[in-house]
Amino acid sequence: MLNKYARAFFTRVLTPFAALLLRLGVSPDAVTLIGTAGVMAGALVFFPMGEFFWGTIVITVFVFSDLVDGNMARQAGISSRWGAFLDSTLDRVADGAIFGGFALWYAGRGDDDILCAVAIFCLASGQVVSYTKARGESIGLPVAVNGLVERAERLVISLVAAGFAGLHKFGVPGIDVLLPIALWIVAVGSLITLIQRVVTVRRESAEADAAEAAAAPTAPGPAGPSGPEADASGRGGEGDR
Repeated sequence: MLNKYARAFFTRVLTPFAALLLRLGVSPDAVTLIGTAGVMAGALVFFPMGEFFWGTIVITVFVFSDLVDGNMARQAGISSRWGAFLDSTLDRVADGAIFGGFALWYAGRGDDDILCAVAIFCLASGQVVSYTKARGESIGLPVAVNGLVERAERLVISLVAAGFAGLHKFGVPGIDVLLPIALWIVAVGSLITLIQRVVTVRRESAEADAAEAAAAPTAPGPAGPSGPEADASGRGGEGDR
């Protein structure tokens, strides 16, 4: 939901900076790699130590590379399948590092097994939510659903809460409760989004199969084998889905 409006706004804001990087000879791929490394450092160095405020600051600075690299590629006229693949792949790596950092905190000095499990669920469900859309599109379906909590929502909710929770170390009382609340919101929202996408793919695949069946020739073909031979030549197993 946030992608549509936030991306358009920040794209306009960051366009001059993207142009400057191009003039300096920096490539979009380099920005993608540096941005991902910065997010991973902020998440996996600061978060496990409980330094949520500074970790969020570092991550926020580098997370904008996700908008800058695409902007640079468009300005330079060098958009490519490789760039899109690299950007999408490293987005998953960055997301995993953020929720992995939360999980490491709660598994260690945070000492809360339930919240550690919630953070791990947020990590895993975020990856699966992205996979469902990519997999659906790869088999020719539009997957025409945005979902309740997509990547932008997951990042904004978790990072804003983490940043404010980090103010607890500056003497703000009770504010550290925001991070657990945010993780539960992201976990539940990601589960709902996953269900939305699975239901959508199920509906779209049924519609596509029905359309193909209606367009198929009606002339009868030769009778197929029965028994074990039919199983061997019929519907594929789990690996084909």
